Amino acid sequence: MKNKIRFLFIGAIVLLQSCSKQDYFDVPKDSSGNVIITTVSSTTSNGISTLDDNFTINAVLPNAKAGDTMTVELLKQQVPSGAPAGTATQLLPIAGTQKKVIVASDLTTSVIFTRAEALMTKAGDVVTVTFAGKTEAAMRVITMTKATTVSGTKYNGKVVPIIRSAGPAYFDVNVSPKLAAYAGTVLVKNKNGINDPWQTVGNFPGTSQVPISGDDFAVGKDTMYYAFISQVGNFSDTVTQTILNSNPYFQFKKTGKMTLGGSSAGVNMLVNGAVAANNAMAIMAIDDSSLIIHGGTAWAVGGKGISFVKSTLAVYNENNSDKIIMAFMAGTAAATAAPTSGEGVYIFKIVNGPNATDIFYGILKVVSIVPGSSINYEYRIGNLYAQLAVLQ
Repeated sequence: MKNKIRFLFIGAIVLLQSCSKQDYFDVPKDSSGNVIITTVSSTTSNGISTLDDNFTINAVLPNAKAGDTMTVELLKQQVPSGAPAGTATQLLPIAGTQKKVIVASDLTTSVIFTRAEALMTKAGDVVTVTFAGKTEAAMRVITMTKATTVSGTKYNGKVVPIIRSAGPAYFDVNVSPKLAAYAGTVLVKNKNGINDPWQTVGNFPGTSQVPISGDDFAVGKDTMYYAFISQVGNFSDTVTQTILNSNPYFQFKKTGKMTLGGSSAGVNMLVNGAVAANNAMAIMAIDDSSLIIHGGTAWAVGGKGISFVKSTLAVYNENNSDKIIMAFMAGTAAATAAPTSGEGVYIFKIVNGPNATDIFYGILKVVSIVPGSSINYEYRIGNLYAQLAVLQ
């Protein structure tokens, strides 16, 4: 009986405890008493470039309260003070960078740091910004970027090598600080040897195409050094480029086969496209068992034509376009080329229209032939940048 009374007493205590109010954490609720589910904090920044004095960090702090004080601080990879030589760096606060900011009614805040505070001096320098408060925290990593960018050498938007006699190409130059649009100019200098003095090319707007030509290089010198210098106040930005110059050459090498009769007895040499001998695009064609190469009869009208000067394999392999063109001008041009004559190599000149830009030089090599049937060929063409938009 005593045991039954004891069990009833204990059960009553357990029942009373189970009915008592439980403790909960103090979580945010709306006016109806529902728990408010908040998002995580976030930060934004325009960053900082080599031509900027400061950067701003904006923070959205959904778990803070309006009027909260946030402590903001900069951290950087550093060797701890007093550590022995060889100690690895750690992410540590930068002395004197702690700031207090107040959370606004929309739960946002922002802070500005100068490049001096962040110990930033060059592109690639990194600093970490931290926000810390009672109920919220945030972080952002800031990397200093180059304000000035310079492309490789281009023509008509395509990257090209620099070649003597090929015509002018250009650098794409753009200066874009983070704080404001660039209002200054870019000073461009060059020198044609590592020990030569710098020469001024000119001053250009912050967004420019700066010309360069292979003919700007001195005879016997194949390296040019360029410096692009922009400046905002006391901050300057320098980008350097080392440009190698090539002797003039034909940039395209094409191979193919002309077969007597049918749809491949002619070639559109601008795109190396096989066509019939009587096609209006057949710049080069064969039409009988002799396999004599000539201009296509439907194409070679209205002043259009192709002519040939006999050459050698050595000239073909050297591929010096200036020498090849001079050899053509010094030779005796003919309207046809015999594939079995000499070394089977011919310099050619294509006149594809009335303008100077319609003239194309190149050199053709007969690789092999099947008598009375076909020719395997190879040719080089395209010595000017202006031809790159036409040749494929």
